[in-house]
Amino acid sequence: MKNKLIEIGKKSKKAFFSQPNSKKKNKVLKDYCDLIKKNKKIIIQQNNKDVQNAKKERLKKNFIDRLILDEKKILSIIYSIKSIIKLKDPTNVILEKWKRPNGLQISKISIPIGIIGIIYESRPNVTSDVASLCFKSGNAVILKGGKEAFYSNRILSKLFRKSLKKNNIDENFVQFIDNRNRNVVNFLLTKMNKYIDVIIPRGGKNLVKKVQNLANLPIIGHLEGICHTFIDKDANFKIAKKIIINAKLRNTAICGATETILMHKKILKKSCNFILKGLENNGCKIFGDRNIRKFYKGKIFKATNKDWSKEYLSPIVSVKSVKNLNEAVMHINKYGTMHTDSIITQNKKNAKIFLSNVKSAIAMHNTSTQFADGGEFGFGGEVGISTNVLPPRGPVGLNQLVSYKYQITSSGKIRK
Repeated sequence: MKNKLIEIGKKSKKAFFSQPNSKKKNKVLKDYCDLIKKNKKIIIQQNNKDVQNAKKERLKKNFIDRLILDEKKILSIIYSIKSIIKLKDPTNVILEKWKRPNGLQISKISIPIGIIGIIYESRPNVTSDVASLCFKSGNAVILKGGKEAFYSNRILSKLFRKSLKKNNIDENFVQFIDNRNRNVVNFLLTKMNKYIDVIIPRGGKNLVKKVQNLANLPIIGHLEGICHTFIDKDANFKIAKKIIINAKLRNTAICGATETILMHKKILKKSCNFILKGLENNGCKIFGDRNIRKFYKGKIFKATNKDWSKEYLSPIVSVKSVKNLNEAVMHINKYGTMHTDSIITQNKKNAKIFLSNVKSAIAMHNTSTQFADGGEFGFGGEVGISTNVLPPRGPVGLNQLVSYKYQITSSGKIRK
């Protein structure tokens, strides 16, 4: 295993130093779309193996739903790759340039990061998404998918390599680790820093925690998505109700789902029942603090301090009353995970204060937190969402998968 992984690392480095131009990159991605289309039946066949194994293992229904590749999901994969083709190549772009008084001409140029290791769980579309994004941004990628989607991941990566080969480009720009041994991840995180420049984990809390604890190389990612929606005293309650239902319940299993609702105490009498009843009627379990329980007439459970730190990833929400905007911001900065937080208000001044002061990677105004997604940002998909303080932050799409260098020219200048 050890030798094989080191060999994969060496092949990635070699591939990385044979950078294709933008035209070639897009041709590879176009051919990849065609290959996926032509091999639809084989992809579904391989995916069925994963689905059957998941059923034997008695994995949860929502897990199996994420795993399934049908005609509709395959079309969605192709659409995502076509979106990436339309985007501008983010490499070799002059970001800034200036001339110094001494004659030095300095340019800041975008470059690929290098070799990216992706460790991910059940969703097979991650294979095609991240391979396409990494390749278009000039990065070589090493894919380590979860054993649950082994056959699906393998066929999708195989077709990408086929497209690379067809275009006379080193197929090792994309490599899939077909070893299901759990020790593979440990080795990648602790012994591959000579070959991998950055690790991106995509999956549940346990996976991300493991990566954060073990990795001795840079990580792009987030541990949890404890997202908030604050309903200000100057909110439009119809807009608030519509947004809250969507932010919590559109898809409860994603990291951008709202987990805590904060309500200004001045609106509780008027709008508490109107807004929260919409959640309860749609099957959401509500935990509320003392003030919320006092005003809400529906079914409600007592919230404790532990609830403010919970990422439910299910139809459960915690609701807290706050005295003012400042208290809402303080609560978010204390209990949030710097993922995505939203304010609902018609007061532009309050919106501005909120957007400037929450520490979140994504701050929103009159918008559902479910928009925290690279595709929705126009990034052509994402390799994940980063809550790191250092960039990249938020959805990590094509333009976030680059670094930069300074290029300096002069007519023989020497420093005095």
